[in-house]
Formats: sequence, structure tokens, C-alpha cells
Amino acid sequence: MTQLVLADTPSAQDALTFAKRAARIGDEGVRLQAANGVLAMTTAALAPRGLLDRTPTVLGMRIVAADPELECDLVVADLEASDDASALTLPETALAPAWAGVAPPRGGWQQVGTIPAATLASRAEWGIAAVAERVPTDAGEDVVRAIRGDVWGTPDEQLLGLPLGVAFAAFSLGFIGGEEEARVTGSGRWTRVTLQRGHILSRGPAATGMTAVRSTGAA
Repeated sequence: MTQLVLADTPSAQDALTFAKRAARIGDEGVRLQAANGVLAMTTAALAPRGLLDRTPTVLGMRIVAADPELECDLVVADLEASDDASALTLPETALAPAWAGVAPPRGGWQQVGTIPAATLASRAEWGIAAVAERVPTDAGEDVVRAIRGDVWGTPDEQLLGLPLGVAFAAFSLGFIGGEEEARVTGSGRWTRVTLQRGHILSRGPAATGMTAVRSTGAA
């Protein structure tokens, strides 16, 4: 039985809560990256499957204190409590979801603006209702994913043009917990929404259409 050793009991409870929330909104696990006494937990609140899937890439990240000797980088389906209150039990096998290979930049982040936490909450609730209204009875998984991708992938003016899925991720992962202004920063195709309880990272759309024709061969 392999254990994930955190800094203390509150940190272990924090990590377990995040993992359970991540499991409720997705099925592709939580990435655990630990070094120097810090554990970064990342999950894909939303991620596309295939080239035609309009679902945006929206990641949720929570930082917790870990044992200074803990070093790891793996994706697991879930975490479980253990007899040691400051440690969690890891599953026997790891996962390899596609979203885990898409890494946000480490630097180059510049201020974009702010979004009130209340706005994130209200837009998330609106989106949840919109998805529920559009999903037909006995809809298959492909139909549900298409509707979710259409709703959550829509740019929202109240979210500075970010996809509505950013609000869904912040709301579903429990990052909205009071009156605050979420700080929005950008780096390349990535945008980060920072709240006191965690970060939401969204990757912008890939370039579409044909590239310009370039000359080849001898001049």
C-alpha cells in the first residue's frame, strides 16, 4: 500500500476533499506533482476528446503543503483516507489521460483583469441550468458531451471572454467561497483565474484554417 504523505492532518483533509470533488465532475483523475514540500493537485474539469470535440481545456489546481521529502508526478483516479491522519492512500495503478500532457507555462504571466467571485458563481449556475435544459431524456454519452462542450465552450463577456467552463470549474471544485475579486492573468494561449482557494487554467483555441504559403527550394 503506497501512501501520499502530506505536511499535516489539515493538508491531508484538504487534498482528499479536492480529489473527491474532482472525481464528481470528471473521470480522468488528478495529477499529483510534489517537490520541496509543496503538492500541486491538478484535474481536468473539462477536456476535449477528439478533434471535433468543442469542449474547452479547463484545469483546476489546488496547492497544499506536503512532506518535504515527497517527490512525485503521477495521475491517479482517486485518493483514500488512511490510518495515518496526515497521509492518503494511493491506488495501485496510475492513469495516463491526454490532458495531463498539456502543461501550462511556468512563467510569462501578465495581468489581464479581474472577475468578481459572485459573477463566476452566477454564470456557473446559469450554465448548469442551460445544460440540464438542453439534454434530452435518455441521451447517450456522445450527445451529452456535445451539449456540454457547446455550453461550456461559449466565450462569456462577463468572464472577460473566457469560456463559460471556467466558471463551472471554479464553482464545482469549491473555489468560490466569499466576496473576492478573482485575478486573471495570461501567458500565450493560456489564461489563469486565481482565487484564494485555487486556480483555474484555460487554454485558448488552436489556430484554424490554412497557413500562409511559403516558398521552397532554391531562390
